[in-house]
Amino acid sequence: MPTSDPVQRGLAPRSNAVDARPVARRRAQRPLLVAAVVGFAVAGWLASRSESLRLALGQSASRPTSDPFRTFDLRNTAIARDQIHSGGPPVDGIPSLSRPKFIAAAQARYLEPSDRVIGVVMEGATKAYPLKVLNYHEAVNDQIGKTPIAVTYCPLCDSVAVFDRRLSDEVLEFGISGLLYNSNVLLYDRRRDGGMSLWSQMKTASVAGPRVRTALKALPVELTTWSDWRARYPETTVLSTDTGHQRDYSRSPYGGYFATPDLMFPVEPVNRCLPLKTQVLGVWSDKAAIAFPISAFDSLKSRQETQAVVAGKELTLEFDPSSRSLRVVKAADELQWVYAFWFAWAAFHPETDIYWLP
Repeated sequence: MPTSDPVQRGLAPRSNAVDARPVARRRAQRPLLVAAVVGFAVAGWLASRSESLRLALGQSASRPTSDPFRTFDLRNTAIARDQIHSGGPPVDGIPSLSRPKFIAAAQARYLEPSDRVIGVVMEGATKAYPLKVLNYHEAVNDQIGKTPIAVTYCPLCDSVAVFDRRLSDEVLEFGISGLLYNSNVLLYDRRRDGGMSLWSQMKTASVAGPRVRTALKALPVELTTWSDWRARYPETTVLSTDTGHQRDYSRSPYGGYFATPDLMFPVEPVNRCLPLKTQVLGVWSDKAAIAFPISAFDSLKSRQETQAVVAGKELTLEFDPSSRSLRVVKAADELQWVYAFWFAWAAFHPETDIYWLP
């Protein structure tokens, strides 16, 4: 289990907030304030994404739609109002799942070994949520044991987060608003009495509505391949494609988005310290944030654990080269994490550090 002395950053006021072992770190450079892709490029992508999603999601062109800008109260926001953008589909145009069905691993014949899955281990149960299903739904309202959870995925940011849906004495149910902030999905809480709030997946908090600035608790999660997850958890259950929606889950409605470095929606700030679509595991506390690029571990040839300390709190990571996946094995209660493209992580955590192996 490799270790090395922490590198001093020499930056106030958080110079000792993050110690990572082994590490050859560099501070994330001052973000470059640039226009991502705007004007005609964004307009073209909006039209293309709306049409491709409409066809993929089986929506009729004449079907009545709900304009998200008229549905949600944006008078009181925790973010700049002009940074909230339409993602193309209307409210619930991308339908979240609230009554998910699960099947045994042996029945999940729709999955290939290399397919990526969101993995959750909780209260003695293991569940896999394939991204090829989440591409079309983005949020699954589920319950494991006594804990109601929301499993969320934003394809535009390749971001994965799992939340506890309990808030005081209420259990939230999340839908997809059709709005984006920093190219990241804005969820909303369904309420029969109205008064719905918007929730940022990457900000892990409400950004508009009655619950503005209320935080969500991020729960342990990992992102890996189906073959890796099934090998470690052969008794896992898997999200079924029997969702109540007619979808071709074998194809992605996002086309070549993952093959291009371009961003299709405005992001501010844009940090080019790493290629924008570098996949990272982002770990944070209320005192510090650090990005662990998956590519930083590519030199490792066997499954290996690495120790880190974030804001004085211990963290154990494991990298598996066969699945090229990085997971949190052990973490202090104060630490939370998500998976995301670098551009999204850096936009929401502009003071982040970057972890590097020697």
